[in-house]
Amino acid sequence: MKPNLSVVCIGAGPAGLTAAYLLAKQGILVTVLEQDPEYIGGISRTATYKGFLFDIGGHRFFSKSTEVNDLWSELLDSDFLERPRKSRIYYRNKLFDYPIRAFDALSKLGPVEALRCVLSYAKAQLWRQPEAKTFEQWVTSRFGRRLFEIFFKTYTEKVWGMKCSEISADWAAQRIKGLSLMTAIWHALLPQKTDRPSAETIKTLLTTFRYPRRGPGMLWEEAARRIRQNGGQILLGRRATSLQWDAASECWTVIARTQSGSEQKIRCDHLISSMPLRELVGVLGPAPSRDAADAAGGLRYRDFLTVALIVKDRNLFDDNWIYIHDPSVKVGRIQNFKSWSPEMVPDADLNCYGLEYFCFEGDGLWTSSDADLVRLARDELVALGLADPDDIIDGTVVRQQKAYPVYDADYQNRVSAIASELEMDFPALHMVGRNGMHKYNNQDHAMMTAMLTVKNIVAGRRAFDVWRVNQDAEYHEDGEAIAQRPLDEHSSSAVGGERLVPAAVMGHRLRA
Repeated sequence: MKPNLSVVCIGAGPAGLTAAYLLAKQGILVTVLEQDPEYIGGISRTATYKGFLFDIGGHRFFSKSTEVNDLWSELLDSDFLERPRKSRIYYRNKLFDYPIRAFDALSKLGPVEALRCVLSYAKAQLWRQPEAKTFEQWVTSRFGRRLFEIFFKTYTEKVWGMKCSEISADWAAQRIKGLSLMTAIWHALLPQKTDRPSAETIKTLLTTFRYPRRGPGMLWEEAARRIRQNGGQILLGRRATSLQWDAASECWTVIARTQSGSEQKIRCDHLISSMPLRELVGVLGPAPSRDAADAAGGLRYRDFLTVALIVKDRNLFDDNWIYIHDPSVKVGRIQNFKSWSPEMVPDADLNCYGLEYFCFEGDGLWTSSDADLVRLARDELVALGLADPDDIIDGTVVRQQKAYPVYDADYQNRVSAIASELEMDFPALHMVGRNGMHKYNNQDHAMMTAMLTVKNIVAGRRAFDVWRVNQDAEYHEDGEAIAQRPLDEHSSSAVGGERLVPAAVMGHRLRA
């Protein structure tokens, strides 16, 4: 490894901070640029309001990756709680278990609807479609059309703002991977303790998880403290506006702009980016091709906002969250932060609910005033029967841009075109994390992409292909744990089976 190696990480989310922490531990000079002026952790941060703590989305800590679990323990072991997992679906004024439990669902639906679901499921098994290209096809082929319409369609279309027939099947394959109705029935009959997932564990069926006692931001604050302790820098309120690569000197020049408009120039050997792929292409120099720019311009993102309501605690439900499948309200999911950790709520007589609204930046929901959004959330919580009007004391709003990379019909080809060109033309550029790779993943997946990137930088070559990590930190092709198998000269990157990186790039030695 080259002496005095330097790295800039763009973004202080799980991927950026994981990379920075592991680099700083090895004595590598690392600087993290984060555009938020206050918070670190990205979508995994913990927001605060009058002493109440709440997640931006809700984050259960479990992973099939031993390396990820070990890193969590290394950073925050004594401050993790073991929490029971409970989430349900609100449909027709009833709460149904999720993951779907056949006996629970069929008994609450009533005999006529239950029969329709069973017949629909049987039909799907007898005439399964050979290849599912959309979310609707994927779920219908495994659960039947009627269960799809009841338990998947409404919520999914709230999340994405588009029809299920327009959403790629890749999203379903990631989020409900390995789950079938028969698996769910078997799990209901013979539940197993799954607090430490094995390679065979289906994540959707986990019954317990670890959780930092004061929210996930606690973990990332500790990572930041150790980065600084090891000589690294974390610069808040910095937006990367220019990333210039000099092939002759094999060096990056990064321009970061502060909120006041001043600029800071940083030179480094390697650049790790978790910024949205669409934005990355726009600030790179030399400028990528028109094809890459057009592909990046076509990538879409879904935004969302959380309305946190402080309520008198009547113990009406103890779920971590409830999925709202009622089309009469706009709210998509409701978090119960006391069920994540009692320490999230400073007063035992109170609770904090987070009502999540999925939207596009600039639409009617996004541009509504905070007062109007709090009023909307209050009215909908009461309409759903989950609170009394007089029990709602206060509320606040947090907006999250680009929370979800959209999996539409064209995203695979667009990402493939961008990644292929960038990894060829910018050998010391490393894309990691959810938005950095335009992959809908959990934080353990984002962390694994960062871990393998650090290994590549230290090794001075692309020993591991981060594009082959799925959300379980496994290879797409054969399920073998990626940490156990490096690339060789015959390997290729893949997103949904698409080749991403020419073979010539695989052998390109990184500057080290």
